[in-house]
Amino acid sequence: MFSKLPQTGEFETVALPHLRDLYRTAARLLGDNAKAEDVVQETYLQAWKSFARFEPGTNCRAWLFKILVNTIHHHRRHWFNLRRVRESEEILEQTPVSAAPVPERLEQQEILRALDRLPADYRAAVLLADVEEFSCKEIAAMLDVPIGTVMSRLSRGRKLLRDGEEGGR
Repeated sequence: MFSKLPQTGEFETVALPHLRDLYRTAARLLGDNAKAEDVVQETYLQAWKSFARFEPGTNCRAWLFKILVNTIHHHRRHWFNLRRVRESEEILEQTPVSAAPVPERLEQQEILRALDRLPADYRAAVLLADVEEFSCKEIAAMLDVPIGTVMSRLSRGRKLLRDGEEGGR
């Protein structure tokens, strides 16, 4: 009836090294440190409860990020007005994607501010790909969307970042 609970030491050894990466990504995706702490804490709780199903030798980092993304998604339904997000995404979906030159050097704070201005789905794809260095296939699994959707979000998110940089000059 009850699943076997993991040994605390075993869980800590494989899962805790990823705490900072998870928190950093949650803080960027949510734009709120307190919410990020709550979501990461819930992520680790869910991971600990599910650790008996984790396959040793597989990518624990990707597994934890999948749980994080699902947890954020669950909480967003309660925190945000989804209608406004969908309307802004529809407008962006109709915007053609074009390549713009990438500036030689950007300051870290400029990048973070630009990321914060992206719609949530685009921000998640860009952060997971360009900051956390997950593959499109891994991101698609984490976000539970087709790989083409990930590629589209990355393309559009990067375009919005480039356009924002050009507009600031």
